[in-house]
Amino acid sequence: MIEYLIGVDGGGTGTRVRLARADGAELAQGASGPSGLSLGIDLAWQAIQDAVAKAFAAIGITSPALGSAAIGLGLAGVHNPQWAAQFAAANPGYAALRLASDGFTTLIGAHQGQAGTIVAIGTGSVGQALLPDGSEREVGGWGFPSGDEASGGWIGLRAINHIQQVIDGRKTNSAFAQEIIDACGGERNAIQVWIGTATQTSYASLAPIVVKHAPTNATANALLTEAALEVASIAHALDPSATLPLALCGGLGAPLRAYLPAALLARSVAPCGDAASGALRMIALHLKGK
Repeated sequence: MIEYLIGVDGGGTGTRVRLARADGAELAQGASGPSGLSLGIDLAWQAIQDAVAKAFAAIGITSPALGSAAIGLGLAGVHNPQWAAQFAAANPGYAALRLASDGFTTLIGAHQGQAGTIVAIGTGSVGQALLPDGSEREVGGWGFPSGDEASGGWIGLRAINHIQQVIDGRKTNSAFAQEIIDACGGERNAIQVWIGTATQTSYASLAPIVVKHAPTNATANALLTEAALEVASIAHALDPSATLPLALCGGLGAPLRAYLPAALLARSVAPCGDAASGALRMIALHLKGK
């Protein structure tokens, strides 16, 4: 008998969990490290299980019986069918499992299952739409480094390119560039080592520095302006008629609002819920056969 529902939002920076009773009443939340599938199936499950354990601990349960729980997961990397199959096959014992992309669960959470569009901008990025006829549309989400435009990884990669040119003397140094340089090791050789081991998450860790300096630094400002234009391009491809509500989601959704074209900003709405709440809704519907 299923007693608990678990909704999981897992990306390249962190994992967030919502725990609810079988009737949907939310009980607790938990958080842990990244669980994007590109980081490895075992690491993804470890982060998820850690976040789930913290949520159960918050209601006084230290050893939850997984067989009494159903789990819905929206994870980065699900578009790779091999990773998705391997992840589902490694189910540690949940009574029911429903797996989708983090973009899809963000969409369901943002509009509470109603028609609308989202552009989710975090470590990675993706655009999703649920159309009035019930069909779905996806734009972007191709992954780093070839895609994920406007994402933290995309912004961080461009910031690294900028400091390479600063160190070479091709661009002028600034407080912005120096903070990026310091964050990556402080000098050329150390930065080379940093680049050699950097992941999408590593590059995304530089995005907050860009956001911090954008109001006063032309280069940082230009990076966010370019990112906002990419968001607008994704939004237009999702909904060329510009009639559906658009929610900007993810950690960079709010910071990029100030750089959006005015027409896009005018029709954007605040998300009703997050990706973890969308994952909860998804697993609840799955259990009802929907």
